[in-house]
Amino acid sequence: MLRRLVQSGHLRILHISSAHTFGGGERYLADLVNTLAARGHDLFVAVRRRSPLNDKLELPSENVIELPLRNALDAKSAGALAKLTRDRQIEIVHAHMARDYPLAAYAVRRNAGAKLIVTRHVLFPLNRLHKLTLARVSKVIAVSHALARDVDAQALVPSEKIAVIHNGVDVGRIGSVRSRFQRTEFLRRWDLPEDRLLVGSVGTLTPLKGYEDFLRAAARVREVSPEVFFVISGVDSSPGQTYQATLERLIGELDLGDHVRLISWMDDITELFCALNIFVSASHSESFGLAIVEAMAAGAAIVSTGTEGAREIIQDGKTGRLVPIGDAERTAQAIISLLRDSETRKQMADAAQTAAKERFSLARMVDETEALYGEVLKK
Repeated sequence: MLRRLVQSGHLRILHISSAHTFGGGERYLADLVNTLAARGHDLFVAVRRRSPLNDKLELPSENVIELPLRNALDAKSAGALAKLTRDRQIEIVHAHMARDYPLAAYAVRRNAGAKLIVTRHVLFPLNRLHKLTLARVSKVIAVSHALARDVDAQALVPSEKIAVIHNGVDVGRIGSVRSRFQRTEFLRRWDLPEDRLLVGSVGTLTPLKGYEDFLRAAARVREVSPEVFFVISGVDSSPGQTYQATLERLIGELDLGDHVRLISWMDDITELFCALNIFVSASHSESFGLAIVEAMAAGAAIVSTGTEGAREIIQDGKTGRLVPIGDAERTAQAIISLLRDSETRKQMADAAQTAAKERFSLARMVDETEALYGEVLKK
């Protein structure tokens, strides 16, 4: 385990997120903040009003500050962040969304003692404004090597300022849920069939997640294994929230009404991971793949498209099966193969669970982030 910063005392850290939905990046932020606070650091989080993070943060209410955070040019929010940084004697300002980077940079520019850290969670290009914004950044955290290469290729910051810290999941909490999990009771509670193998996918409902490919693969699996049931769980974040309707139409077209269930929200998605025999990620692009790691830690066998992030997580044939992006037929064949071979499915699930514990724990992620904070403050 990496050295913790006990000898330098607690740090005063401000995180900034204008997120209006809760996804993998927000799970990362909440877990990081809560763990750092539990280690004795002083944590503050600036969020937009009615943020989905509000009920995930284990902080005193006065440490969660609501601001408009409208966009990268929100002068009012930038000024408020600068004042907050000064008044609370913040040492680290850590931003998580590209539109928040300029606001965080302004707060640091107005407070000479503070250091700017940003995390890149997604594989989307930044613009020239961000090159100016990041001119004084201390470190850019990339949650995968793929993201680090992407940031480096954009020549926004010197290569030595880019640090890879893989996402982590709370494997202890997931293990605790799994140890007391009652599968039959869970299936009855969610009106899911008790006598079928369960294959599922979890994540925000957007076309990028490949759910249409997942459903086409499900239709192919049903032809040879009609006893299998499929679940998709996620909140629709598409413009106008129309994507769920698209999926429902496709379910009808594929005659999957008796074989698929859409669940928009679960209070504890870990229980679904525990219930699944196979977890499928059909994404067209993943900078990391937090849901994949959560499913691994919960004991599910994994089938995933070979996205940038998934290739860093999964050892093909050992901890999961990788299939070509957008290939519903190959996805179906991988699912069918694992459904038919329970011994291989269990071996793969066990290997995946071990890999999640050894490589992708939350404690490791926080250790590395904490050490990075200490490094930039020494310079």
